[in-house]
Amino acid sequence: MGISQPVIIAGAGPVGCTAALRLAQAGIPVILLEGLAELPETLRASTFHPPSLDMLDELGMAAPLEAQGLVCRRYQYRDRRTGEIAEFDLEVLRGDTRHPYRLQAEQWKYTRLVWKELQTTHAALAQCHFNHSVKGVHQTSDGVEVLVWDRGVEKILHGSYLIAADGADSAIRKAVAIEFEGFTYPEKFLVASTPFPLETKFERLSPVNYVSDPEEWLVLLKTPTLWRVLIPTDPKIEDDALWLSDRWIQDRLHHMAPHDSDYEIIHRTIYRVHQRVAKTYRRGRVLLAGDSAHINNPLGGMGMNGGIHDAWNLSDKLIRIHHGEPAEPLLDLFAKQRRDICVRFVQEHTMNNKKLMESRDPDVQRKRQADLMRAAADPDLSRAFLLKTSMIQSLREAAAIA
Repeated sequence: MGISQPVIIAGAGPVGCTAALRLAQAGIPVILLEGLAELPETLRASTFHPPSLDMLDELGMAAPLEAQGLVCRRYQYRDRRTGEIAEFDLEVLRGDTRHPYRLQAEQWKYTRLVWKELQTTHAALAQCHFNHSVKGVHQTSDGVEVLVWDRGVEKILHGSYLIAADGADSAIRKAVAIEFEGFTYPEKFLVASTPFPLETKFERLSPVNYVSDPEEWLVLLKTPTLWRVLIPTDPKIEDDALWLSDRWIQDRLHHMAPHDSDYEIIHRTIYRVHQRVAKTYRRGRVLLAGDSAHINNPLGGMGMNGGIHDAWNLSDKLIRIHHGEPAEPLLDLFAKQRRDICVRFVQEHTMNNKKLMESRDPDVQRKRQADLMRAAADPDLSRAFLLKTSMIQSLREAAAIA
């Protein structure tokens, strides 16, 4: 009875860490593998939505993460031409979540908290290994044999299931021949991070801002120490050196907010943006979660949060299997619930966000801003809007899929 062989989890990002901690807390042995020599401190996702915080709270991780983050109760949609601001207050969701706010905290702060917790409180059940890259998997009738590179040396690990949380370029997804359907946007996104207090340049600037402009839309995100500015590049020019140059970044930041000297730039990165979903989230005992299963543009902060929700749903199914429920229907249900909601909600929502923000039609921009301001001013419309954008509605819809 129960899962006796460890669940092997590839990738110690937020998704893999969430699955590992929840399973270990339920008494299920886990092996968490990270291909790098240490947990990276890259400035990737930094927004935790209310239902994700509810989940982290159950893990005992919400409070220590909040101590390192920035609580954001309000966020804004701004029209740069008119100066109009549609401000949404997540407090209207207090009856729907224990955390009616976003938390701005870099994802590495969360993974470090979980890694430490696994190695201390749950050391008897959780094995955590750096420098372990999964290269392949063979499934047996009652488990998995996972091929791992350990500092250049091949070895085989034996487990009950394999969770692929190894990112968009997932070696596991490729090894089990699951198609990654979708497309890549022609333009790249640049993120520049500055310690300059941008709130001194704008009236009532909230920590999270989506700024529309027919000439150049922007996203402004505050973390505890930095402002992150997301800027689209021109798809007709394939020149990463240009987009990453001081000259271009300073030009765009001064266009955004004129200043009497150069802005200090702490970090800069440029990346391609995709909208892709795995054709299935399950191949036998191999289960996909997070970026290995789906990737989308960052507008709305749904990528990491959707991955955490994958991990939570999958862990729930594995815990039920551990307690004696049949595995096949539960794992099929995980794949159906999470993939269906990704296609119907996350992909559609993020694509629509981008389409509306980048529109060069003044009438489209005007209508979008008017709709947002009307919703922000009406408590019922505001709650309905925030249930969607906070991903509470998508979790409810996923749970209803049988």
